[in-house]
Amino acid sequence: MRCPICRQETFAKGDTFRPFCSERCRLIDLDNWLADRYRISAPSDKLGRGEGGTSCGEASGETMSETQGSGE
Repeated sequence: MRCPICRQETFAKGDTFRPFCSERCRLIDLDNWLADRYRISAPSDKLGRGEGGTSCGEASGETMSETQGSGE
């Protein structure tokens, strides 16, 4: 097995940093996640149904003024 960060050969048995080779590589990977360098994408058919990061008004085509009403 190879470390996903530095590609150095690692050993699964007894390795406390598994799948990484060291704490350094483990922390680099954590930083990558926290800095949004890694993303898990949703299938394109689910976008626009509230799961793609849009609000309900944006997904239905409403504008801000339409959702707030005219006050009449």
